[in-house]
Amino acid sequence: MEKFQPVRSVAAPLDMQNVDTDMIVPKQFLKTVVRDGLGEALFYDLRFTPEGEKKACFVLNKEPWREAKILVAGENFGCGSSREHAPWALRGFGIRVIVASRFADIFYNNCFQNALLPIVLPEEEVRKLMEQAARGSNAVFSVDLERQEIVTPDGIVPFEIDAERKKTLLEGRDAIVDTLEQLPAIESFEQRQRARNPWLHP
Repeated sequence: MEKFQPVRSVAAPLDMQNVDTDMIVPKQFLKTVVRDGLGEALFYDLRFTPEGEKKACFVLNKEPWREAKILVAGENFGCGSSREHAPWALRGFGIRVIVASRFADIFYNNCFQNALLPIVLPEEEVRKLMEQAARGSNAVFSVDLERQEIVTPDGIVPFEIDAERKKTLLEGRDAIVDTLEQLPAIESFEQRQRARNPWLHP
């Protein structure tokens, strides 16, 4: 997994509550088990008409937000099913940071396994950022995970994050890397287990 770097971008305001994973990536795109190409599926039913034409009214179809790397969203973002395709689609589109007052637990956890930074802030702060994001290119945000702050034209907004999750993103770690680092201890355990219980290892 790539290391998380500071992000500087316009922020797309998605002023919707309870955006579920089926809205983020609809069910017809769940056939794939690879991440490539899922960016096109992001918010498909919101971004496209049934005929496949882009909806001019949707924020990610508008300039300058179609290139946004930061998303400011409503409460309870990522609720619904546990599909990991949701963070895959966000990453595929280019989103690196999502700001909301609350995330669904499974989606929140999946973000850290896919180099996405979910930032939880009080609703009042999110509303302020939403208003700034609506200014488009006149309100570029900078997100620095190391310093744990969002820099906006109106000031600096600090945020909290679990130290281990922060380390995971900054070092580009995932569960596989963490497991491989414990390989000597795992192999030592297996050897002891075979010696004590040989019938378990025919």
